[in-house]
Amino acid sequence: MTNYQYFKVAALVVLLLNSKTARAEGDKIGDVVVRGNKRIESAAILNAIATKAGDALDNDRTDADIRSIFKLGQFRDVQVSTEPGSKGLVLVYSVIEKPIIREILFEGNKELKQDKLLEGLPLRRNAVFSQRDLDAAVAKVKKQYQDEGYYLAEVTPQVVQRSTTEYLITLQVVEGNKIRIDTINFEGNTAFSPRKLRGVMETKEEWFMSWLTGAGTYKEEVLKNDALLIADHYMNNGYINVKVGEPQIKLSEDRESLVVNIAITEGDQYRIGSIAFAGDILYPEKEIREKLKSESGELFSRANLRADIGTLTDMTADKGYAFNNVNPQTKQDQEKKLLDLTFDVEKGELVYIERISIAGNSKTRDKVARRELRLLEGELYSATGFKRSKQNLMNTGYFEEANVATTKGSAANKLNVNVDLKEKATGAFTIGGGYSSLDGLIFQGSVSQSNFLGLGLKANVSAAIGGSSNTYSVGLTDPYFLDSKWTLGADLYRSEREWDDYYLRRTGFDIKAGYPISDYVGTFLMYKYEIKDVYEYTDAWKQAHDQYGNDLYQIGQSTTSAIYASITHNNTDYHFDPSTGMVNTLSLEYAGLGGDNKYVRETLDNTIYYPLWWKFVVSTKLVLGAVQEAGGKVPLDERFYLGGIGTLRGYEARTVGERDQFGNYIGGEKELFGNVELKFPLLSEFGIKGVAFFDYGNAWDGGFKPPKLLMSYGGGIRWASPMGPLRLEYGIPINPNPGESKSGRFEFAMGSMF
Repeated sequence: MTNYQYFKVAALVVLLLNSKTARAEGDKIGDVVVRGNKRIESAAILNAIATKAGDALDNDRTDADIRSIFKLGQFRDVQVSTEPGSKGLVLVYSVIEKPIIREILFEGNKELKQDKLLEGLPLRRNAVFSQRDLDAAVAKVKKQYQDEGYYLAEVTPQVVQRSTTEYLITLQVVEGNKIRIDTINFEGNTAFSPRKLRGVMETKEEWFMSWLTGAGTYKEEVLKNDALLIADHYMNNGYINVKVGEPQIKLSEDRESLVVNIAITEGDQYRIGSIAFAGDILYPEKEIREKLKSESGELFSRANLRADIGTLTDMTADKGYAFNNVNPQTKQDQEKKLLDLTFDVEKGELVYIERISIAGNSKTRDKVARRELRLLEGELYSATGFKRSKQNLMNTGYFEEANVATTKGSAANKLNVNVDLKEKATGAFTIGGGYSSLDGLIFQGSVSQSNFLGLGLKANVSAAIGGSSNTYSVGLTDPYFLDSKWTLGADLYRSEREWDDYYLRRTGFDIKAGYPISDYVGTFLMYKYEIKDVYEYTDAWKQAHDQYGNDLYQIGQSTTSAIYASITHNNTDYHFDPSTGMVNTLSLEYAGLGGDNKYVRETLDNTIYYPLWWKFVVSTKLVLGAVQEAGGKVPLDERFYLGGIGTLRGYEARTVGERDQFGNYIGGEKELFGNVELKFPLLSEFGIKGVAFFDYGNAWDGGFKPPKLLMSYGGGIRWASPMGPLRLEYGIPINPNPGESKSGRFEFAMGSMF
């Protein structure tokens, strides 16, 4: 018999057999009252029942009232009775409240604090007690311990009744020792070694650094996902019928470690047969095939198939068909072990952008965000434009987050675009310091704003005073001058730097402009006028000056009037910390529009970023440069010098290049340098990354072939610290010039340099 049936019978017995309270059905009810409740207000209970004063007694209605009271979830017993009253029958609902949990305590927990154990716990203080919730809480606490490596942890609940309606819950924990996964075994694998399969998994075996990395910790959800990762690995290598069993966990005989067993049925390996297209194909097949990753004769890869579906979907959406569907159809040839692919495209109907809404930009003007969008109201939808819009917004540096989403418009063929922005601080007043291995200790102060007045203007007033250099500057740049695509800006600056041979002071101004040819290609023009002053020079420098003249070995003041032009291609995903794409810059500087110094300088700078696995990124950099006379000798400070953290690590700054007969460093008319870097996360939550590098380069006079390439290797860390970017790197020379040190050098830089 159910609770409800029981209470229905009880109610009827009370109504019909109690001689003092029994009344015939249909008698008038004078009042309705609730008794027995302590925590729950009577008004809340009365509000849940349908019977009211003045109604006639109706057993079916009182039965329904009992059910309604039970539905409140606060009572373990409800009875109904009647008693005489001055205005008629008094209908009495007698309730017994469910006990509540007044306190939750833990005993025996040392490794996990109570606050952590309470997070997400099904039991809550002042909530109604439930045995089901208690069982779930025990399981939750055990899982928390298992996720921390305490696989044998035991949790025993104790329930103490403090009163008829209050319970005290104590969860007694026996933590046991931390137990890690010692061995991961595979059964049925022939195509890939156990080592290869373990490398695919997120779960790792215990090793001597597990105390730091957490390797070997058993987490049920992670291990289950590892089975999917293994299956994906097989599917990406042609094994289309692979089966990976659920990982089985066993405790070792000594009960000090865990053993994981994973059974695999590989099946046959398939290659791609024919690739065909069907349905609404909007591009020439040759153009589509060039963009697909899948190729006939290659091993089938599910990852490539997914990418190809995305490529075809985006290509079709770029024509305005936002709701297109690409259905891949496969056909197996079991004898030849080939898998034929057919991409069936259903384009749907053309979709237009109806309205673009921007929210979250309390400081930034709407037009500043809107001009970065590559979607326009009234125009056809574009998948590439949709993705590029978000990328452009993030690359402004004004926003911490930029979410771009679509919603239904007023018609089936219309979409609204909602841009939700989360602004970040773009202005700063700083007084601080930093250190670099080149400039020594630096004290700096600055007022900068990269989104001045919310118009996207970049303004700065800054000063940096160091042991080897001082820099002062003030500038303003408008990246969209007069709401056009032109960038226009100007700077005033003064810098002083101490080199080994002389002191150099530069005072000048520049006017700069730029224009984007496309989202990825931009041009830049700058005119600068500069007064240079060479002073406090060494005797060796004075000797060279006396022999070769002031055009080359300058002393005192000279002027430079130059124009600089460059064109840059940048298709990286995030300009401030790229993980994919490339940056190519070709620049030309001509000094000779008046002034004393006359030269021409050409530079080609290329950097490519390749994403690897687990947020590893490898980059390659190559820089080529040349400087020539243009009506006079090229001043030595305008030549190329290598060495130091910015070019060739492991070699002292400005020491890689030519030297004259007096021992002065004179750089070179040509330069070639580059590197290969591998960046990887160390502490992602703090923005700390590791880097390993190989550098090469030289600066020389004469032809375009360098006499030799000096090389170095090393590693370090990079941190996007609150004080600015920090770099700590150690470079070791591989083949220094005769007489130069082969010992490594620390390169250290911290703080923003203006």
